[in-house]
Amino acid sequence: KRGGMMGNIYSMGLALQALGSTKMFYAPRKWDCAQAFSVVYGHDYRQPMAIAQVLPALVGRSYLEAASLKCTTTTRTSPRLRPSLSPRPTLILVHYSIINKLQGKHFSNTISVQVPAGSTLLKVLQAAEEEEPNVFCFRTEQTSWGPMVVSIHGLAGNTDDRTYWQFFSGTDALQEGVGTYKPQDGEHIQAIFSTY
Repeated sequence: KRGGMMGNIYSMGLALQALGSTKMFYAPRKWDCAQAFSVVYGHDYRQPMAIAQVLPALVGRSYLEAASLKCTTTTRTSPRLRPSLSPRPTLILVHYSIINKLQGKHFSNTISVQVPAGSTLLKVLQAAEEEEPNVFCFRTEQTSWGPMVVSIHGLAGNTDDRTYWQFFSGTDALQEGVGTYKPQDGEHIQAIFSTY
């Protein structure tokens, strides 16, 4: 129903493994694996955990079978690894808002920052903090999926309250973390204090 997406881009690897190994149980409904795989092929995985979960599905094996794969090396260079020939990076403008309407003193602040094209959302947060540290300060914690924002403007998420910072592009929730998502020029990113 969602163009092949199951859950989010991080859960796709596990979903593909599960569906691939249990496809005989889906009768009479047919699972369109080609559509799901096109979502995976179209994404640039950078987090080791995400790669580790999607790789077995891509080679048609389970985690246990992946150890017996015979891989050949090639000398082909990935175009993503080639150095840029441009002497000066192109800058993009990203609008960034932080919004809390849940706890304590409510706030809504927006800033526009310039970062090099291809920068991650984390770089946008850092640029905003550099410009206005009293308003756009934030803290992250390192996870196996990359950095996770745990606090913005002194307000931290809490498992007891079931609160966290959720990031949106316009009205769409981001499917990637701040360490991998790359905003586009003119994009409006919102960090909204939310509940789950």
